[in-house]
Amino acid sequence: MPVYKNEKSGSWFCKFYYTDWTGNRKQKKKEGFRTKKEAQEFEREYLSKAHASCDMSFGSLVELYMEDCKHRLKPTTYSNKEFLIATKLLPFFKDMPINAITPATIRKWQNELLSHSKGYSPTYLKTVNNQASAIFNFAMKYYRLESNPCRLAGTMGKKHADEMAIWTVQEFNRFIKAVEDKLPSYVMFQLLFWTGMRSGELLALTVDDFDFAEHTVSISKNYARHNKEDLILPPKTPKSKRIITLPPFLSSIVERYSTCIYVDDPHNRLFNYTKHYLHHEMDRGCKKSGVQRIRIHDLRHLYVKHTTKKYNSEKQKTQTTNLSADSLGFLFLLFILRLCP
Repeated sequence: MPVYKNEKSGSWFCKFYYTDWTGNRKQKKKEGFRTKKEAQEFEREYLSKAHASCDMSFGSLVELYMEDCKHRLKPTTYSNKEFLIATKLLPFFKDMPINAITPATIRKWQNELLSHSKGYSPTYLKTVNNQASAIFNFAMKYYRLESNPCRLAGTMGKKHADEMAIWTVQEFNRFIKAVEDKLPSYVMFQLLFWTGMRSGELLALTVDDFDFAEHTVSISKNYARHNKEDLILPPKTPKSKRIITLPPFLSSIVERYSTCIYVDDPHNRLFNYTKHYLHHEMDRGCKKSGVQRIRIHDLRHLYVKHTTKKYNSEKQKTQTTNLSADSLGFLFLLFILRLCP
């Protein structure tokens, strides 16, 4: 591996040839290394990546993995993945050759996370472990890694949380009373609680999505804020596209709200806010009402729990396009409870 010294600057550089994935022979030059060793290590690592060698470092594998993901994931999903890998995987594995990472290495990494002072939740630990396993699966499929050390080491964490945080109707009524001084907050939390829609789905709604005569709302898109830019994206899954029947009182609330604000285009967002606003209002309302703070997403739990058949093997049955008679009956019951808390 010949490397060269720039006599003027005193730094080192490398210049070499490699064959890219199309079979073309190309030259690569990289300057600015402080030492000869750094220049040699760069060349060796670059050639390992170019030749799809299992001698490449975990950090180089992650670069290839993320480049592949960039064209297949939503921007927000990509950013979340990038953050998790940068904070939970690279600090431990970055410089290790991927073929030198053993199940024992994985167990040591898992134990560090399990005993971390931040006390990560079991569901988060499961997510982190799944991400590490996905990267090694990628290496097995495309870069001839013999086995996945995560699979051999066993998993950590849990797929589902032990407890589900749910508000009673009475608790929700106390909370909504505390935020009714801000009309947008009042309307948005009513929709979140009574329909089970996700916060991103709520923030993407337009006036055109509502049929006030039929008391329905169509869920067909998702809102996200990424790099200071508002994004309207497809829903989380294909089955997330659905039509939700609204209790008449809720349909009336949204209709009145839509006439109170100026919407120059019915295709524009009805709630021109971000998830940060929802979190701020959740904090304010809980503090003012004395109701236990739960996650915004937990507002879905009461709805999902009762609109999913108890022993159905299919996941997320609530995300079908039409609600069942049992589901509508439950929503009507919630409506009556709200009138008579």
